[in-house]
Amino acid sequence: ILDQDGVGQLIEIGTQRGRKSNKNLEVGICGEHGGEPSSVKYCHRIGLDYVSCSPYRIPIARLATAQAKLEEDMVKEEARGR
Repeated sequence: ILDQDGVGQLIEIGTQRGRKSNKNLEVGICGEHGGEPSSVKYCHRIGLDYVSCSPYRIPIARLATAQAKLEEDMVKEEARGR
């Protein structure tokens, strides 16, 4: 599980700073974090472009990505007052 308060913040800061220099910079994570649901959701929240994981974790990563997107959409709808 990705330490969101430590390493996660470093990833977020690095991503923000990198994109200040190069707006087209693609950032992602790989390895076991790329297939761990809470890590995938965190990466979605901070705007990473992709995750990469071992083949047996792909279904888990896809489900976590879909859930993160649905949660994001629900928050946006609530903010609009619907």
